[in-house]
Amino acid sequence: MPGFAGTLSAIAALLMMASGALAQSSDLAQFPNQTVRIIVPFGAGSNTDGQARIIADKLSELWRQSVIVENRPGIAGTAAVAKMPADGYTLMLTSSGHTVAHVLFRNLPYDPVKDFAGVTQTTSVPAALIVPPDLPAKDVTEFIALAKAKPGQLNFSSAGTASTSYLAGEIFKQIAKINIVHLPYKGAPDALTAVLRGDAQIYFVSANLATELVGAGKVKAIAVSSEKRFPALPQVPTVHESGLPEYTYDSWFGVMAPAGVPKPILDKISRDIAEVLHSPDVAEKMKNQGLVVVTQTPDKFDEMIRSEADRFGRILRQAGVGG
Repeated sequence: MPGFAGTLSAIAALLMMASGALAQSSDLAQFPNQTVRIIVPFGAGSNTDGQARIIADKLSELWRQSVIVENRPGIAGTAAVAKMPADGYTLMLTSSGHTVAHVLFRNLPYDPVKDFAGVTQTTSVPAALIVPPDLPAKDVTEFIALAKAKPGQLNFSSAGTASTSYLAGEIFKQIAKINIVHLPYKGAPDALTAVLRGDAQIYFVSANLATELVGAGKVKAIAVSSEKRFPALPQVPTVHESGLPEYTYDSWFGVMAPAGVPKPILDKISRDIAEVLHSPDVAEKMKNQGLVVVTQTPDKFDEMIRSEADRFGRILRQAGVGG
């Protein structure tokens, strides 16, 4: 009786689907029931590490489960996360430089987009465009005019090729259509010193670090890179306001997981991290570090990661970086 056999097969398929759904529901209800690790591909004491430890402490309280932070600096740390089981028990807190790693390293052992699932962004960091106090340019319009009058004679410093300060500067350079020379340094302190010495005429520094320098008259802040003005520098306009409406650049930090983590678990982790970050005490801690709390759904974060990998990868290649 083929009709009867077909009916039995359909019933069996439905039972299997229902069983799978119940198992997934059970996994979600029990998550997490063991230690969760947050891998940080940067050293202890870094901005990324600090955020991870604040989030881990709060998640431990919320989940009543141990959440530990492990520092595994460099490509090896990120590559290790990509190979971890896709069960939600291994997470990674990284920065926006993650999206351009495929351009910088020809034999990268992972794909920054395909091998990871976005969980949520955690914070963003606006940059302030600082220049020496004696530079004859008081705003973005005047800086662009000066650069066009002296092609190839003005420099912009950065904390290294494909650092967030480099990306902010290179995007600005391309959108403004100016010829300014990139001076890469080994880190942010040296890049900042270059402006203080007058070796570089502009540097895109984390906005929170610019406030004291501006107040002391050591540099001028002519704009900020974000879509909105930075609260600690309310008198400084955005680049968008200053005649370059296409320009917005914020570096960011965010949580990712190995690709393949079930969506219900990703959604739960994302919601819980958002709850932690928006709690008054954590939000205040982030604000004191000059960080702006930003969260979104895994789908939205994935979309942002794909977009930035494409856009910034193209910008880097146009600048002659990478293969």
